[in-house]
Amino acid sequence: MWANWRLLDGIASALFAAAAALAAYLAVVATVNSERFPLRIVRVVGELDHVRGDAILAHVTGRSSGNFFAADLDSVRSAIEQVPWVRRAAVRRQWPDRLLVRIEEHVPVARWSDRRLVNTHGELFEAELERALPQLAGPPGAEREVTSRYAVFTALLAPLGTPLAEVALSPRRAWSLRLVDGMTVEVGADQPPDTAEARLARFVSSYPQAAAQLEGRVRHVDLRYPNGFAVRVPGLAEAAGAGARAKSAVHRDEKE
Repeated sequence: MWANWRLLDGIASALFAAAAALAAYLAVVATVNSERFPLRIVRVVGELDHVRGDAILAHVTGRSSGNFFAADLDSVRSAIEQVPWVRRAAVRRQWPDRLLVRIEEHVPVARWSDRRLVNTHGELFEAELERALPQLAGPPGAEREVTSRYAVFTALLAPLGTPLAEVALSPRRAWSLRLVDGMTVEVGADQPPDTAEARLARFVSSYPQAAAQLEGRVRHVDLRYPNGFAVRVPGLAEAAGAGARAKSAVHRDEKE
């Protein structure tokens, strides 16, 4: 008889626990479906230059259904990240009646060859932008690398005072540049230890002297030489009586 009482006590405890769990569940369901906690405000924060608040609200509408507790934050975040210029969104509840949306915008660096934009992380995105930007190009999947090297090349060319207009990486991994003044620079592929950066740095250090000798008429530079670079000057060959086609004048390092 004693053993049966212990069994009955166990059954009663289990029933009480199940009843408590059911009551808690029903309370949660009632709270989630209650009209007592409506969402009233969607607050957008972040440094916004291109994203408009009404565009965010338009994408949130219909996806923030339910009350404060029932709103699907992942659905809201995914919808916001479809808005042009939004790189990343974070959404959280803020008691008692609002959603707080933090926006990270894309920061454009250049245009890609397919007319999309490239951000500072080397990611492609689609958006409308009127102002001019440098042009980048490369094989599929090379966006991050090209963007990173663009920043390095820009810093190396800074002493010349002429910004980059184009940076292209060929399928054979060769780099070519064009400056805003129209001069093109064939940098070539990395051939360690002679990297594209090393050749470009040598060119920048020697170019002012070469440009002075050629009266600044250089339009094309070829850096694919181990100890120097070649330049093409329009009209130089004709002026020298050396033929009908312009030839390259080769500048050698002083150490050669």
